[in-house]
Amino acid sequence: MKKHLIATTAALSLTLAACSSGGGGETDDGADGGAPPTGPITVWFSNNEFELEWGNALVEEWNADHPDAQVEAQEIPAGSSSEEAITAAITAGTAPCLVYNISPAAAPQWQAQGGLVDLSQFDGAEQYLSERSGDDTLGQYRGQDGGIYQVPWKSNPVMVMYNKEVFQQAGLDPENPDMNTFDSFLDGARDIVSSGAAETAIWPSPTTEFYQPWFDFYPTYLATTGGTSLVEDGAATFDDDNGMAVWEFWRTFYEEGLTSQEAATEDAMTAGTTAMQMAGPWAIASYEGQVDYGFMPVPTEDGVAPEETYTFADAKNVSMFTSCENTGTAWEFLQLSTSEAADGDLLEATGQMPLRTGLTDAYPDYFEANPNYVAFADQAERTVDVPNIPNSVEAWQTFREEWSRSVIFDEVPVADGLQAAADAVNGLVQE
Repeated sequence: MKKHLIATTAALSLTLAACSSGGGGETDDGADGGAPPTGPITVWFSNNEFELEWGNALVEEWNADHPDAQVEAQEIPAGSSSEEAITAAITAGTAPCLVYNISPAAAPQWQAQGGLVDLSQFDGAEQYLSERSGDDTLGQYRGQDGGIYQVPWKSNPVMVMYNKEVFQQAGLDPENPDMNTFDSFLDGARDIVSSGAAETAIWPSPTTEFYQPWFDFYPTYLATTGGTSLVEDGAATFDDDNGMAVWEFWRTFYEEGLTSQEAATEDAMTAGTTAMQMAGPWAIASYEGQVDYGFMPVPTEDGVAPEETYTFADAKNVSMFTSCENTGTAWEFLQLSTSEAADGDLLEATGQMPLRTGLTDAYPDYFEANPNYVAFADQAERTVDVPNIPNSVEAWQTFREEWSRSVIFDEVPVADGLQAAADAVNGLVQE
């Protein structure tokens, strides 16, 4: 962690407007109604070793300069998921001040619980966050009431990763696959399987977890529609020709045996049993030295230029919790941890894209030294995340169940499954 990070704290104002929580919770605004209180706080980081290294170094430097406002870093408690651990902490009143691993799909539930602080009530927050991430990105993560309950932090834009050696064996050009339409993508997939170059062309997980659509349906739908979210203006958007085209596209993979209805028992990319997968920049470090890989944009029905193609952001964000007493310290530390310097250190440590405008201009040395990440930095400018809607997790879970019955297992005709999914999602978001 670079020492210049702490120097930036001098510019971080502690002249903060009185702060109150979102969703009906309460926070301590200070007895005189002025600046929120400062003092010790606890923050949670994910158990990703590189993020922990980044977070612990930042905390160590902060603590050296703030003896009366120490930050304690902890890993998110073990459980079946981070979301489960955070929900339990909110219910028990033991949530930390800040969590650096917020799923945008879970945030609406925590806001409804009264567990999240509306950061827009801090003086200068709107301007700071807008300047860092841009109005469009910030707008994606606003609550239903317009408040800011999660700070856009980092993303893993989803692209198509492919094995160049498998493509070569299948007679496909590994440097220019020319598979940007549904038809050409399917033709390439057929060549891969028929040639015996790989057992499957692409192998998305067929399991039923609520987040699985983010790695088959959703990137493809976003690309085809130019960034149309699953739900807009309180209603499902995908019950139309675009949605039908995406469902039928993926149904063809299962129908023709180009993918599998079974979950992989090993890493299919490393094993060579599949040629492609939907992946973010995390995959570069994971497969370096094991797979001769390339990346291409997600295909669309009719073909869209790479510089215009949208995809799923797969972001993780930062939230402040209403159990936090020393909200002044939490807000100042949050700003430090999302500064240009800290974002650069995060990029260096993890290869994940900070949700900051103009990434390649901000960190030219990094991208010159790591050219494989340039495509993701460019793609990060055109991403859409899950919609901020009521019953978000339940909506995605219901969608996945209908998708599985129709697209993966052919138990229900595609048109019927699509309609059932839309009806169910509409019912959940309009409750």
